Amino acid sequence: MNKLVSTFPRTVPLCRALSGAQSFNVLGRPYSYKSDLALETIYPNSSLRLYTPPPPAPKPDGTFNGYIPLEKITISYSRSSGPGGQNVNTVSTKVDLRFHLETATWLSENTRNRLAQLQRGRITKDGYLVIKSELTRSQQMNTADALEKLRTFIRQAERPISAEPSADTVEKLRRRHEKAARERLATKRKRSETKAQRQAPL
Repeated sequence: MNKLVSTFPRTVPLCRALSGAQSFNVLGRPYSYKSDLALETIYPNSSLRLYTPPPPAPKPDGTFNGYIPLEKITISYSRSSGPGGQNVNTVSTKVDLRFHLETATWLSENTRNRLAQLQRGRITKDGYLVIKSELTRSQQMNTADALEKLRTFIRQAERPISAEPSADTVEKLRRRHEKAARERLATKRKRSETKAQRQAPL
């Protein structure tokens, strides 16, 4: 006990020395040591504030550029089903993404009409396009998966519709297939005859 009491005053000058050293403020807390790997050291002339870049400029032809305005859609979370341990019962990881298709002005009218045709099984009676994801046990990854599904659906809707082939084209394709079938059968027959000649007794 006496040893502890006698050594305690010796630590006071050390604490005072540390308190008098150069200190840094991180999240409102003073620190007397900064690592060489600190962001302020690696990027001394950069601002460490979070920055949200502006949305990309729309394409000249008005097609989808990949940007989804999050303020125009509704994302909700619920408990996921299936195996997953206790995480399933405690964390809401299932993602429900929806938006009203007819009033989605961030999409062109042709794209909205095409989406209504291709994804009619995902549209509710109220006109909401619903996309769900429970691919993983992570809420963030399921949100990214739902957004990527929406981008895929939009790009599919903007693909040009292939025209029906003409009667002449259909006839040419039919003749081409018949010719290929005849050549395949002739080659097969020739190979069979060659094998039969090899196996014939002397």
